[in-house]
Amino acid sequence: MNESGRKKREWVKNAAIIFLSALVLLTFFSNTILNYSLPEVAVQYIQSGTITAKIRGTGIIESGDPYNVQIQETRTVESVLVKAGDTVQRGDPLFLLADRESDEVKQKEDEIKAKEQEIDAAFLAFELAVLSGTISGGVFQNVQNGNISTIAQYQSRIVASEAEIEKWQKEVDWTNGRISEISMTIEKLGYSSGSVDTTQETLAYNNAKAAYDAKYEELERTRSFLAQDQKALEEKKRELEKYDANRPTVSAGDKEAYDPERQALLNEINQLENSIRNGQSGIQTLQPQVNDLQIQRDKAQAALAAKEGNKGNINALNTELANHRQELTGREAKLKAAQDARQQLLTDIAQELTLDSQYKGITQLQADRVRLQEELGELRARASGASVDAPIAGTISAVHITAGQAAVPDTPIATMQPEGKGFTVSFSVTNQQASRLTVGAQADLVNSWRYEDVSVTLTGIKPDTSDPGQKKLLTFHVTGDVVAGQSLSLSVGDKSAQYEMIVPNSAVREDSNGKFLLIVESKSSPLGNRYIASRVDVEVVASDDTQSAVTGGLYGSEYVITTATKPVEAGKQVRLTEN
Repeated sequence: MNESGRKKREWVKNAAIIFLSALVLLTFFSNTILNYSLPEVAVQYIQSGTITAKIRGTGIIESGDPYNVQIQETRTVESVLVKAGDTVQRGDPLFLLADRESDEVKQKEDEIKAKEQEIDAAFLAFELAVLSGTISGGVFQNVQNGNISTIAQYQSRIVASEAEIEKWQKEVDWTNGRISEISMTIEKLGYSSGSVDTTQETLAYNNAKAAYDAKYEELERTRSFLAQDQKALEEKKRELEKYDANRPTVSAGDKEAYDPERQALLNEINQLENSIRNGQSGIQTLQPQVNDLQIQRDKAQAALAAKEGNKGNINALNTELANHRQELTGREAKLKAAQDARQQLLTDIAQELTLDSQYKGITQLQADRVRLQEELGELRARASGASVDAPIAGTISAVHITAGQAAVPDTPIATMQPEGKGFTVSFSVTNQQASRLTVGAQADLVNSWRYEDVSVTLTGIKPDTSDPGQKKLLTFHVTGDVVAGQSLSLSVGDKSAQYEMIVPNSAVREDSNGKFLLIVESKSSPLGNRYIASRVDVEVVASDDTQSAVTGGLYGSEYVITTATKPVEAGKQVRLTEN
């Protein structure tokens, strides 16, 4: 039994030794087995150095100054005589047009008929207005002779008529007031005669007269001072005109600062104008006061006369009353005439403006008809057996219409490249690339063997509207044997520049997210170093046929993968090529 147990333990021991031996062998050789299944990559250090950069791009050739051939009326094209690429001289026929009147001729005839109907209707309205009897002969003559006043003149005439009404209204009001005062005085006096105490009335009259005389004298002094100021203002203005006529010419903005003497004259003129305004304001204030005081004086005088009067005095008042009543009749007639004159003036102005507007409208309609008839004549002259001729010498860039189609106004039927005018081609580059170029640089053609006698010059560097912060649009002037619409590939720039990080072109990769490098990072393990591919996004700032200068999240000491035996993905393990 012990021997059987020993044999059993020996078997377990041997099995364990075999298993451990196999595990050790697999552990040591697993790394080697794995390496043979990994992509083998060639790597190279990032280097610094010089690149003679060529910036490349492709663009579509466009006309530098395209000329669109158009016609002025709708016509059917009978035959197309040219094709894209043909060279023509000015006056050469490009298209033949069908021999028929254009739609524009019919449209123009309809416009003339409509305009004649407008003229007839306007004439009828004008004649009815004249024959209606509401238009005065003077208004008609003014309109017919063109003697129409300006708005300012109309306004001046209206103001004058209103002033006339105001004048006679005041006369009527004053006369009515005086009649009322005399009537009241006669009632108070009665027809008795005898001794009357006039002390109070005399005092009231003297006070009223003294107040009136003082206010009247003040009014006259104000008028005198106003007249003096107005005369002085005219003299100062003449002095200023004389002074300005004899002084050196200076700019308008420097007059006051430049010439104190002139400023003094201006100050005096300003003071006089202020004084005149004050005087005029004073007169406007004093005149009603004088009128009121005059009425008070007359009342006091009438009251005194009433006390002192007798029947003879009453007879005098009655005579004065009759005279005022007679004056009132005349003044009321004058007021009515002024009011009627103003109303007639307003009527005449309204009729004159309306009639003049109608008359001018007819004149304008007649001028429009003449213009339309001239345009119709021009359209008919072009409507028979016409062709569309080349307006300039040059090359046909494109033909936009075929035989049988209708050409319409303001729509190009062909595009021409003017003779002697070059073409342009544009493409976008990065700001850093553009910074190495200057306007005037000559560009080289890619596949130049396909072209003859073609010259390309850089003429413009401006922000690209699609990405103005990061890119520039290069514009080139192209001359030679090319036509609009061709695709042209160019390379430009030959300046050498020093760069900190240069890699082989084979190391630069690109996908939908942009350009990038795969670098190799080393990680230690118990079985040795492992190499992992890692992605670094970069921007290519310059390149030549073999290498590129890049910028991005790099230190400059990395290994970059240049080639691989299998596709390599970021984050995957790779093995290095054994040199």
